[in-house]
Amino acid sequence: MPNLDVTSRGPLETALADTLAEAIGRERRHDPVLPGTGGPAGNAALTAWTAIVLLVVSFAEGLTLFDVHGLMSWHVALGALLIPPALLKTASTGWRMVRYYVGSPPYRTAGPPPLLLRLLGPLVVVSTLGLLASGVVLILLGPDTSHHSVVSVLGLGFDWSGLHKAFFAVWFGVMTLHVLGRILPALRITRTSAADGTPVPGGWARALLLVAVVASAAALAVALVHADGSWARLQPVFGDDG
Repeated sequence: MPNLDVTSRGPLETALADTLAEAIGRERRHDPVLPGTGGPAGNAALTAWTAIVLLVVSFAEGLTLFDVHGLMSWHVALGALLIPPALLKTASTGWRMVRYYVGSPPYRTAGPPPLLLRLLGPLVVVSTLGLLASGVVLILLGPDTSHHSVVSVLGLGFDWSGLHKAFFAVWFGVMTLHVLGRILPALRITRTSAADGTPVPGGWARALLLVAVVASAAALAVALVHADGSWARLQPVFGDDG
């Protein structure tokens, strides 16, 4: 039987092959390095570092699900820690997407991610922001008001608690696929040089931005843990001496 070359692949097979090739490091997009912020290479580095932070905190947050009531304050605090870096990653990837589609030459040279990851991206963003936003609403409303129905789908009513769980189910599925496709490239991008060994400028600016995001995340975690709601008063993490 003759070997099938690339030209004989169907669209789905090609999309899967491209995604797998980038996920395992067999292929890598070339991100041009520009002065100042680093251009596409700097954007990729910022996105990668933010993704690593999100992955670590998300893993810790997942551990609280084994005893979510007993670890409610930890659940609230870690969930709050996710919000600023999630917004930063959304902004950095959104900036890259906009620059690509408006025809910026460096971003056009870098090219888009594989088709399947492009299709998965909007689901990642919507499910992540929906999960975090519904969690904040739950904290502020408290356990009683959170059980009031807010939306109906196919005749089934969802309260804020149910909506939060639905967002989590979608988020977990799409995020699992997203991490499998992006974790190895992200770890590689966190190096201080581009694929061709060119140093990527703007490292201090990216580091300071990440420090500011982490600081704002910690402040938000404290605020939400001590928010006016009985969810946040369960076993407070940060202490409440009076």
